[in-house]
Amino acid sequence: MFKGFYTVATGMVSQQRKTEIITNNMANANTPGFKSDQSTIRSFPDMLLSAVGNTNLPTDKQLSMANIQQIGSVNTGVYLQETLANYTQGSIYETSQKTDVALINGTMPTDEDSGQVGSIFFRLEHPEGGEAYTRNGNFTLDGQGYLVNAQGLYVLSAEGERIQLPNDQYNLTQEGNIFVDDQLAASLGVSFSANPNTLMKQDNGLYRTVDGENLPTAFGQEGVTFSMQQSYLEGSNVDSAQSMTDLLTAYRAFEANQKVLQAYDKSMEKAVNEIGRV
Repeated sequence: MFKGFYTVATGMVSQQRKTEIITNNMANANTPGFKSDQSTIRSFPDMLLSAVGNTNLPTDKQLSMANIQQIGSVNTGVYLQETLANYTQGSIYETSQKTDVALINGTMPTDEDSGQVGSIFFRLEHPEGGEAYTRNGNFTLDGQGYLVNAQGLYVLSAEGERIQLPNDQYNLTQEGNIFVDDQLAASLGVSFSANPNTLMKQDNGLYRTVDGENLPTAFGQEGVTFSMQQSYLEGSNVDSAQSMTDLLTAYRAFEANQKVLQAYDKSMEKAVNEIGRV
């Protein structure tokens, strides 16, 4: 059986998964607060081929004595190593809805261990317990006057409590303080993640911690500055033009692997139908 058959197959699978990630990014290009995903493809370790008939694994000493006839190496394919979200700031645009809030990054410290720049998120109450996090500030008031997101999850205050307001005619300061009739009603909760790549990305633009622990508050964190803007939203950070280019590149790579696979298939067919008759 041809080893290249499997190598080409892994390339097709990897490009297919990459295409799915890119198309998901493009589908959410207009989703507020959406963070695009980036994928990395890595090759499996190469195999070193030696002469047929040698049943013993070579040692470093044997290799140095050159008593084993080496044929060469062969690539064993590629795989999609990981998918990471891009947490850079999206563009800010006006909506004229007083319940919409844009979270605007200021300065963010860099994690010493991972080299990743930190990020901030709105705090939400998750129905399964604990907190969820989002950059989508498309909020509204439910029937009881609680501030909720588009999926109905309660928006939490800086103290971790639900925010209940008499109406949507309130004013929000850049620090996140909500004033109703010139009286402080609540403060929007914002959490900070030193390494956002450790968060689990879920549906509807939500993020959760792997261990279920709540993120620390962003207020008072050293080196963290940010602001909020009422009646504005943060758009997605998807680059549509670059995504289209990457999508075409992935398609071309898939087609190239497909043609090689067809060539292997014809070679196998010839070996079975012609050489097998000899």
